[in-house]
Amino acid sequence: MGSYRRFKLALDSFRNFAAKITPKNPIQKPPISTSNEARASGFSSPSPLHQRLGFSFGVKQNQYFNSLAQQKRYYYVDRYHVQHFKPRGPKRWFRNPRVVVSVVLIGTGALITVYYGNLETVPYTKRTHFVLLSKDMERRIGEAQFEQIKQAFKGKILPAIHPDSIRVRLIAKDIIEALQRGLRREQGWSELGYASEVPVGVPEGSGRETILALVDSKEENLDGMWRKEDEILDDSWVHQSRKKGEKHRSQPTTEHLEGLNWEVLVVNEPVVNAFCLPGGKIVVFTGLLEHFKADSEIATIIGHEVGHAIARHAAETITKNLWLAILQLILYQFIMPDLAQAMSTLLLRLPFSRRMEMEADYIGLLLMASAGYDPRIAPRVYEKLGKISGDSKLRDYLSTHPSGKKRAQMLAQAQVMEEALALYREAIAGRGIEGFL
Repeated sequence: MGSYRRFKLALDSFRNFAAKITPKNPIQKPPISTSNEARASGFSSPSPLHQRLGFSFGVKQNQYFNSLAQQKRYYYVDRYHVQHFKPRGPKRWFRNPRVVVSVVLIGTGALITVYYGNLETVPYTKRTHFVLLSKDMERRIGEAQFEQIKQAFKGKILPAIHPDSIRVRLIAKDIIEALQRGLRREQGWSELGYASEVPVGVPEGSGRETILALVDSKEENLDGMWRKEDEILDDSWVHQSRKKGEKHRSQPTTEHLEGLNWEVLVVNEPVVNAFCLPGGKIVVFTGLLEHFKADSEIATIIGHEVGHAIARHAAETITKNLWLAILQLILYQFIMPDLAQAMSTLLLRLPFSRRMEMEADYIGLLLMASAGYDPRIAPRVYEKLGKISGDSKLRDYLSTHPSGKKRAQMLAQAQVMEEALALYREAIAGRGIEGFL
């Protein structure tokens, strides 16, 4: 107890001594150069006397107040002298109405410009479609695929002097000349040639996926599993689009056909198939020639495939697949992935594909008729193709191609058949009609 009393007495003496030497108003305003934050907080820096004497009394409190004074102010004063707190964290552009309106207007203008700047008109049907892929890129893709096909079927390509090669080349030449008349202007095309078997710039072993895609696979009979009637094909959209195109005087897009180097390739494979790649590359398999002996039958199929190239269906498919992929990503957030895939395929992908096939049928029919081949053969060709590929009701419903029977019925009754017969009569009379596309 004695030591405690002595310590308390010494502490009281120290406090009295400090009260005598300390000024009555120790709080001073800080210098002007560093007083912005201090004024905002209402606190000042420690007294110089405390620093000179080395007192530790109240130093922690003053350090805390100084840290508050040095922090950034998170409020602003408006013209009515009302303080508003600023939101902390990074600035959000969407919180500013002016910025949001500007972004919406600029984005909408950009989308409208891109959409209308890439709209094209298909010959004959006058259908407008949105294509993002440039014409030069589409041609380069077709040429690259053509080189891969030559690499994949190396050793199976018939030589240029083979009878089947000569026959196919002559039929294709008639179709291309009819196309030139249908466009009503001279195109800068080179003479139709037979492709060389030697691929250019393709590494060994590439193109295996092409073989797998073209090999005819055996599918099981699904007739008993599907009781619904065949899909109903309707070509009323063709008449509507043609009337709309004539009303607006739409000009068909044919720039992608300028300067093409048309080539034909006959592959010795038992595949009942033929196709025309972008860039004017026609490939025919001998399996097709075994089932179709007449030149008019081969002209029907080649005209159909050239019709795909005329309408830029490959580029349109790539563009639609891009939008479908974006749509599927959105649907995945709400429904199961398998259901989203089935919905997008049945409701979006297949109808577009069938419309393209019908469009190629009509354009090909006009081409073969203008080339001097009887267009009345075409319905029988498509019906025969359906029998060869094994049509079934379920397969028709889930296929990108309409059934051969339905295609034959529609083509025989369509208005385009009358136009094709008129072209055929003029062609065999030696009077070719121009501008029918």
